[in-house]
Amino acid sequence: MTVPGGLGTTASEIEEYLGAHERKSMLRFITCGSVDDGKSTLIGRLLYESKLILDDQLSALEADSKRFGTQGDELDLALLVDGLAAEREQGITIDVAYRFFTTANRKFVVADTPGHEQYTRNMVTGASTADLAVILVDARKGVLTQTRRHSFLVSLLGIRNIVLAINKLDLVDFSQSVAAEIEADYRRFAEQLGIQDVVAIPMSALTGDNVTSPSTRMPWYDGPTLLGYLEQVQTAVADTTEPFRMPVQWINRPDQHFRGASGMVVRGSVRPGDRVQVLPGGNESTVARVVTADGDLEQAIVGQSVTLTLTDEIDVSRGNVLSSVRDAAQVGDQFEAHVVWMSEQRMLPLRSYLFKQGTRRTMATMSQPKYKINVNTLERAAATSLSLNEIGVCNLSLDEPIAFDPYGDNRDMGGFILIDRLTNDTVAAGLLNFALRRSSNISWQAIEVDKQAHVALKGHQPCVVWFTGLSGAGKSTIANLVEKRLHADGRHTYLLDGDNVRHGLNRDLGFNEIDRIENIRRVAEVSKLMVDAGLIVLASFISPYAADRAMARNRVGPNEFCEVFVDTPLSVAEDRDRKGLYGKARSGKLPNFTGIDSPYEAPQDPEVHIDTTTSSPEEAAEQVIAALRRMGVID
Repeated sequence: MTVPGGLGTTASEIEEYLGAHERKSMLRFITCGSVDDGKSTLIGRLLYESKLILDDQLSALEADSKRFGTQGDELDLALLVDGLAAEREQGITIDVAYRFFTTANRKFVVADTPGHEQYTRNMVTGASTADLAVILVDARKGVLTQTRRHSFLVSLLGIRNIVLAINKLDLVDFSQSVAAEIEADYRRFAEQLGIQDVVAIPMSALTGDNVTSPSTRMPWYDGPTLLGYLEQVQTAVADTTEPFRMPVQWINRPDQHFRGASGMVVRGSVRPGDRVQVLPGGNESTVARVVTADGDLEQAIVGQSVTLTLTDEIDVSRGNVLSSVRDAAQVGDQFEAHVVWMSEQRMLPLRSYLFKQGTRRTMATMSQPKYKINVNTLERAAATSLSLNEIGVCNLSLDEPIAFDPYGDNRDMGGFILIDRLTNDTVAAGLLNFALRRSSNISWQAIEVDKQAHVALKGHQPCVVWFTGLSGAGKSTIANLVEKRLHADGRHTYLLDGDNVRHGLNRDLGFNEIDRIENIRRVAEVSKLMVDAGLIVLASFISPYAADRAMARNRVGPNEFCEVFVDTPLSVAEDRDRKGLYGKARSGKLPNFTGIDSPYEAPQDPEVHIDTTTSSPEEAAEQVIAALRRMGVID
């Protein structure tokens, strides 16, 4: 590896060099655009020209270029970035590749993001922390759909510094007219997005023209090189006069004499003596100390991780936000949000997902999209759901209030992701626009006869006993026997049956996937109210989706949900079918029937697993009663 310029050999010279390196500003940027626009080659060129390739890396690059390269006997610089085997074999970028490099003037972190449409979700990941975007356009192809998609996402994610890298000019004879036409086309689209700061640089990443040094083959261009522009561009600087925000990551309590709230400042600044508010609760206190591993600070600013001690013993925990009292963060539990769908499974309105905003986690459901956005025309189109890579605007409802700022004001306080609780896959990224008015206008009414009072009167613990299984499995028969037994023992119960609730509460719902989710959501909410009233609720529903059963469990407290899997082979369930439903489903007269043309997701770890081929209904009922005893619901 070449020794960086100015680096001496004495300890003092090395220390001076490292100190100067630490004082350099940092620029995070992404490269994006359509597939095969030369993003990886461009980053490889920047790394190569910055003299940051070790000798063994260069040797490996030479070997890989012969095996995987596309440049004949020349080095294929894209291979410095395309690290996945699948990428090298296909010649494309799949994952987000982060690379660090430095020049005499600045440090850089660059994210090489995928160009293929199916990997747009990866591009969102790379853009979420970027200050600037380099959008590449192949001079032979011009502005394409994916170019527009990425530009829209860049705009949506709040990146305002754009470099339009018109690449592969060597393949069009370094034509000025081609570059001018592409620039004009892109600027027209950028204006629709509200992007004003666009710098167009014609270049060839392959040959190095206008990447790190001016091109002699484009005398008509007198602007900066790409590296020259990246070294001097000024991005938004954190304003220390803005209102203070710090999401609490953990409570630092090494011994009984010290207790502080630790986290990273994401907006404004904080000093000892500042009044702060703990949100969403609203308790106030004064900052006593700003503590770091290197000692106390007089002031902490954006990007610094610190521990704050307070003058008052108030409740602070992970997921809270410490906010300035003046211009405090907003609090809400219902929002309008832009959503970028990142899962191959389409969005299901009213399905329950895990919501993560910074250090805060809670459960969330989304409404049917108000609209989705055509990234080519920016037109709004009607939508009932969102599919992979689609972008829409939805209403979002959380189980608990959170502190937030609109994404346009602060990325950290307004950005979130949605996670499938069963697979732990991130299914969406979102941006909070504003809290719905009903979020602040509706509050809980205090009641004096609460859940504990109802439980004391009933004389037993409340619980939801959730029977799930195929149609004809015997759920209702077993649930009825369990209720009779509990009622005879003086327990207060109520049986919610799948057929019965569709005569009233859920009579407006059909049997498609979305209506089934809503069916279980409503029943889960009714079950929760009945548990609050101190009842043992027996709910008998096919409830085919594991996520919906998990949502129902989450609505009540620990040890208040008993899942009973009534396990019956499909053939046995069909033989028991007195209503003829399976026959209708197999003939196509009854679509979306569970077990035939709609899936059933069997419970993985139910409290009770009943095999109806070996247990009678009476024996099954006894198994449920025994489980309730083990849980302490009954004695």
